[in-house]
Amino acid sequence: MEGRGTGPGRATYERLTAEEMDEQRRQNVAYEYLCRLEEAKRWIEACLKEELPSPVELEESLRNGVLLAKLGHCFAPSVVPLKKIYDVEQLRYQATGLHFRHTDNINFWLSAVAHIGLPSTFFPETTDIYDKKNMPRVVYCIHALSLFLFRLGLAPQIHDLYGKVKFTAEELSNMASELAKYGLQLPAFSKIGGILANELSVDEAAVHAAVLAINEAVERGVVKDTLAALQNPSALLGNLREPLAAIYQELLAQAKMEKAANARNRNDGENQDIYDCYLTQAEIQGNINHVNVHGALEVVDDALERQSPEALLEALQDPVLALQGVRRDFADWYLEQLSSDREQKAQELGLVELLEKEEVQAGVAAANIKGDQEQAMLQAVQRINKAIRRGVAADTVKELMCPEAQLPPVYPFASAVYQQELAVLQRQQQGELGQEELFVAVEMLSAVVLINRALEAKDASSFWSSLVNPATGLAEVEGENAQRYFDTLVKLQQVHGMDGAFLSWNDLQATVSQVNARIQEETSQVLAVSLINEALEQNNPEKTLSSLLLPAAGLDDVSLPVAPRYHLLLVAAKKQKAQVTGDPGAVLWLEEIRQEVVRANQDTNTAQRMALGVAAINQAIKEGKAAQTERVLRNPSVGLRWVVPDCADRYQRVLEDAMAKKRRPGDTALWVQHDMKDGTAYYFHLQTFQGTWERPPGCRLNTSHLTREEIQLAVTKITAAHDRQQLWKANVGFIIRLQARLRGFLVRQKFAERSHFLRTWLPAIIKIQAHWRGYRQRKIYLERLQYLKANMNAVIKIQAWTRMWAARRRYRRRLGYFQKNVNSIVKIQAFFRARKARDDYRMLVRAPHPPLSVVRRFAHLLNQSHQDFLAEAELLKLQEEVVRKIRSNQQLEQDLNLMDIKIGLLVKNRITLQEVVSHCKKLTKKNKEQLSDMMVLDKQKGLKSLSKEKRQKLEAYQHLFYLLQTQPIYLAKLIFQMPQNKTTKFMESVIFSLYNYASNRREAYLLLQLFKTALQEEIKSKVEQPQDMVTGNPTVVRLVVRFYRNGRGQSALREILGKVIQDVLEDKMLSIHTDPVHLYKSWINQTEAQTGQRSHLPYDITPEQALSHPEVQRRLDISLRNLLAMTDKFLAAIISSVDQIPYGMRYVAKVLKTTLAEKFPDATENEVYKVVGNLLYYRFLNPAVVAPDAFDIVAMAAGGALATPQRHALGAVAQLLQHAAAGKAFSRESQHLRVLNDYLEETHLKFRRFICRACHVPEPEERFAMDEYSDMVAVAKPVVYITVGELVNTHRLLLEHQDWIAPDHCDPLHELLEDLGELPTVPDLIGENVAADGNVDLSKLEVSLTLTNKFEGLETDADDTNARSLLLSTKQMLADIMQVHSGDSLKEILSLSASREQEAAHKRLMCRRQACEAQTPESLRRHRSLTAHSLLPLAEKQRRVLRNLRRLEGLGLVSASDSYQGLVDELAKDIRNQRRHRQRRKAELVKLQATFQALSTKTTFYEEQGDYYSQYIRACLDHLAPSSKSSGKGKKQPSLHYTAAQLLEKGVLVEIEDLPTSHFRNVIFDITPGDEAGKFEVNARFLGVDMERFQLHYQDLLQLQYEGVAVMKLFNKAKVNVNLLIFLLNKKFLRK
Repeated sequence: MEGRGTGPGRATYERLTAEEMDEQRRQNVAYEYLCRLEEAKRWIEACLKEELPSPVELEESLRNGVLLAKLGHCFAPSVVPLKKIYDVEQLRYQATGLHFRHTDNINFWLSAVAHIGLPSTFFPETTDIYDKKNMPRVVYCIHALSLFLFRLGLAPQIHDLYGKVKFTAEELSNMASELAKYGLQLPAFSKIGGILANELSVDEAAVHAAVLAINEAVERGVVKDTLAALQNPSALLGNLREPLAAIYQELLAQAKMEKAANARNRNDGENQDIYDCYLTQAEIQGNINHVNVHGALEVVDDALERQSPEALLEALQDPVLALQGVRRDFADWYLEQLSSDREQKAQELGLVELLEKEEVQAGVAAANIKGDQEQAMLQAVQRINKAIRRGVAADTVKELMCPEAQLPPVYPFASAVYQQELAVLQRQQQGELGQEELFVAVEMLSAVVLINRALEAKDASSFWSSLVNPATGLAEVEGENAQRYFDTLVKLQQVHGMDGAFLSWNDLQATVSQVNARIQEETSQVLAVSLINEALEQNNPEKTLSSLLLPAAGLDDVSLPVAPRYHLLLVAAKKQKAQVTGDPGAVLWLEEIRQEVVRANQDTNTAQRMALGVAAINQAIKEGKAAQTERVLRNPSVGLRWVVPDCADRYQRVLEDAMAKKRRPGDTALWVQHDMKDGTAYYFHLQTFQGTWERPPGCRLNTSHLTREEIQLAVTKITAAHDRQQLWKANVGFIIRLQARLRGFLVRQKFAERSHFLRTWLPAIIKIQAHWRGYRQRKIYLERLQYLKANMNAVIKIQAWTRMWAARRRYRRRLGYFQKNVNSIVKIQAFFRARKARDDYRMLVRAPHPPLSVVRRFAHLLNQSHQDFLAEAELLKLQEEVVRKIRSNQQLEQDLNLMDIKIGLLVKNRITLQEVVSHCKKLTKKNKEQLSDMMVLDKQKGLKSLSKEKRQKLEAYQHLFYLLQTQPIYLAKLIFQMPQNKTTKFMESVIFSLYNYASNRREAYLLLQLFKTALQEEIKSKVEQPQDMVTGNPTVVRLVVRFYRNGRGQSALREILGKVIQDVLEDKMLSIHTDPVHLYKSWINQTEAQTGQRSHLPYDITPEQALSHPEVQRRLDISLRNLLAMTDKFLAAIISSVDQIPYGMRYVAKVLKTTLAEKFPDATENEVYKVVGNLLYYRFLNPAVVAPDAFDIVAMAAGGALATPQRHALGAVAQLLQHAAAGKAFSRESQHLRVLNDYLEETHLKFRRFICRACHVPEPEERFAMDEYSDMVAVAKPVVYITVGELVNTHRLLLEHQDWIAPDHCDPLHELLEDLGELPTVPDLIGENVAADGNVDLSKLEVSLTLTNKFEGLETDADDTNARSLLLSTKQMLADIMQVHSGDSLKEILSLSASREQEAAHKRLMCRRQACEAQTPESLRRHRSLTAHSLLPLAEKQRRVLRNLRRLEGLGLVSASDSYQGLVDELAKDIRNQRRHRQRRKAELVKLQATFQALSTKTTFYEEQGDYYSQYIRACLDHLAPSSKSSGKGKKQPSLHYTAAQLLEKGVLVEIEDLPTSHFRNVIFDITPGDEAGKFEVNARFLGVDMERFQLHYQDLLQLQYEGVAVMKLFNKAKVNVNLLIFLLNKKFLRK
């Protein structure tokens, strides 16, 4: 309440009038009633555990009876069941209002009130509530009910809030009006206690006296007297307990003091009642019940502390608690459940607190449910065992499907499988199967059945989901082999299906292993093929042979001597395949390799047989036996052609001659070389008859040995001669006739040619004669020429004197002319040189491809920027260092995250063990699985739980929202995929929350990037002409204006417009009316009011008629002058405050201007400025001018508003400014305002300048000092707070529109959405423990996300860096060459040899450069590779540049087709941008240096954190170890010795491969703690013989538990339960 009196106060000595006193009384009554409403509201909230509307809205909320019925369910659930409440969610009420069935809720509540015994004098009527006829009586009844329930101990006490709460004057006034409507007197709420006492007692006077005596005893403070007064039978008090007398005294005294203080605060003397200060009988009884309940709860807590089931059962049966459903046989369950609830509450609060009565009741109910379920489960297990023994499969499956058995799903169609397998298991156990054994067996059998069904249906997806199900228990199942498993098992099932049998688990495991082995073999073959191809690529025959000999290759008959042939043929085949396929990287497949190997072996055999045949021929020749020689010549292995037996003697003679010619004295070499058809050579040893494809080391070839080619040549010649001889002999006569015919033909032909020559060459004869005459004339000429040559010296001397005289005369004349005009000539030359230089420079600057001659002219400018190349190298080096530092920080951050998880696992394991310890004494065979489950960390927690799956889900959301925050294109596209009415809600609820409402410079920068991208997207896709941005309602513009006008931009509007608007409001005489009709009517009204006579002028006229009166024109002129004066003030305030407009608005205006200009290049500048002006003025500033009270521009009194003249004046100013900003003149509709058009035109130009200034803002990167390294150097990660509902809705929207938002399936968004998987529900994200609370709106729970980038890290391409360095070096050397070498093209410059003068000029240039480098600071002398080329000779530079050009062309940076114009353009660009490039490079160096320093700081921070975490982990592990007091100082902790049978009984050991269970007693495990905490050594012994040792790390076990691994292997043989092993180590070695 804003003071108790909200009206204007008076001095205390003034007397109030009657009206003021009545008003004050009404205000006091209204305030008291609002206080009672607030008290009732808070009491109902405490009972229902849900939030209610404000007190002024509470009455309306009670009318449908839903809240009252829920209240009745709290204290009388049997009378008001929750399911009988109509419209319990109030959906019908919110949609259509009250319904007649809502009266049922009211009647239910009245029945509940009557059921508990509240006196009927407090009851309201149904219509008092439903029709709101007497709501004060309803509130009165609620107060009485609260006191009555408090007396019974069923509800908390209602609190007196009179004078402690505040209400606004408007709320008090409205409530006073409502109470006046009732016309009833407000009930006396303070008399409720007395009325209850009167209604409930037999002797009112005796009760009254006893209650007064109790109050007086409480005031005296003597516990004995207070107890005696309480025990007075007349007080009608029950459940008094003497041990709690002191607590009764303390609590009653406190309640009495509080009630007295409230009475003094109320200070209502005239209606004072004794019970205003004294406790009533009901209040006394309620406080006694409260103390009793608290004492009973302490007894319950003590029993829980002592872990005594008997004491706990006795405490729960205390009638004070009135607990329902307490059963004596469930004492152990109550102890377990309530102990768990007590520990959980202690963990949540951080201290041990008593359980509330409601919590105890809930624990009892939960324990009853668990107990019933356990008993039903045991009975169901017994029935299952009986059914298995009976052997009826249908009965067994029926019992297995019983819900009480708590078994996995069972499939009836495979009943025979269940019966058969479970019967075998039962016989093996030789007894009853337990529930745990049945659960495991049924789970595995169901998985096998599902696999069989999927195989029958050919359903690969169902098959794979069942195969990888952990319940199946199959080992070594690989995801990439899924299809192979499926195909193989389908074939196997088809074979088994003939007998109608299911595939067993063993069949499945054997098939999986078989497929894995087959795939492993194929993988080995692929590896062998890749090694063979790699050897071929490296051209290494030895490596090729070793790869071919690999067993995995499966190649037979690979021989060492044939290795070169293998390599040769394989290389040739690989080249041919690359040529055929057009793929330079084509590789040979296994079959192709096998074919070439076979071919090489065949070639070797062929060569060997051929070499043996040739050797035999040579041997036969030596022996001189012609018949034998002829026989070996016809050997098919040698392959000689045209061997004729008749020529045997000639073969022998010719071959002996050939051998004799080749024979050399002393030639004893044994190696001969045979050239094969493919050009290869085969070397054959004549003694060993062995051959090889490689030339043997140190071998000498036999020169007398005839080769196959020489033998073939001799045979061919002899056979050809023999054939010719036979041919001549057979055709002698025919040849003679043929020769005669040919001779006759030749003679006739020669005669004909001679005759034709004589007939056709007459002109030639004439020409011969002409040549003769010419000869004679030339002879005469030569004689004359010889005469001249004889006198040549004299002739030359005469000619030289003549030419010299003429040239000297011309030179002297020209020289004299130049000497007279030397100044003019110098000016002309200077003019032409300057013009040429300007033209060349203009071409250099403006031409896209300047010619080489122009670039050469300005190449000398690059000499002065030699340090630029060094700076470029420094920049490259610094970039590499920054990237390396970033990667190092990423690795450190990953290490910190891993250490953080380890710390969390250590802490969480300790908390989990607190639950386990209370059950360790009851560890039996049947609850080992439950104990193992209890050891699992965070089994059903929410998104923030400490498990690998939940952490991956959390990280996936953090990666997703980081991508959405930093890549605005996704949200920009998503905005336009939603309906327009949902865009604003989406922006405010999700996007603005994602950017934290631009609360810091990073979020402000990123939000601006989103606005920019969204605006560009909207203009690109939805705007067809610039005017659409004005006439339409653009989504982005609307959101931007709303954000910057209602947020921090509101203060900017106040600074810009506050003063001028305040001047308008303070000027009471200001009147601006430009409507002629209004001025006319006001003139008539004023005249009639002054004269008292009715005007004779008509009242309703047109504007033209009104303007015909001079008085109207005068008044209009005054209004227009006032309007212009006020508009000038507003205009000056706006134009002078351009820097006060929020930066975001100005930058959006700049983006709007540039985007429109880019999309509509034909649009005029005026059109674009009108659109931008519409944004800045009409949408941002104009609403604040029209309605300053709505935007808090000026301070208004409570309930105050702008006067009509003030609002009209502001509206006129806003209209005029709007016309000026839009450049719109007044037309015929406003004929009387056309005089303002000149003013509008002038003002529009001012607005244009204002808009230009507003759009002139720096980019956000400069404004907020953000760059690509900002997130990488930040120590603190960005955090956003978002509700679970917003998280799920955003995920849903992205899944629905991902193909539109990111069309490329390689986009990172698709990868992140795949990481998240399917859309989760709200309970999945918050956890089952929170979701179980029905009183919490789950979607509004808020979570914090620490945003991280999954794709963080700058990747530099080494090839790109090398290419840049190569290009830089080439440009430097080319610039040096161009300065001393002439040529029209680069090819000419680089191909022509340099002259001595050019070499000397180049040497001088290099000397100057060396002198310059000597003065270079040491810090810049690190990258010598780029500067070393500058000191090379000119010829060497030419060669280097040519080589570099070829390499650059191979990289695609330059092209020889355009004479390397791209490189010339690069040099021209360097010359043009020299100064600009230096500035940018310097800024980049400064930024990188700052980034590197920040990264170094971050590295230091991470290293310190890592050291701290390491120390903390060591401290935790040391803390886990037993203290020195318990173990003895200096003594090593003893080892534990367990047999395998003992560990199997404890559940720690699962099995030992290849060892029967009967031998487990012969295996002993020794567990010895190591020197370092958390490390253990496990030694296995069999029959006393040490077998193996295994190092066990405690943190490795916790990591396996975190990853969900239930079973691990020791010694590659023994399988142990991870959770129970941790429990055993904690119990025996660590302080748990």
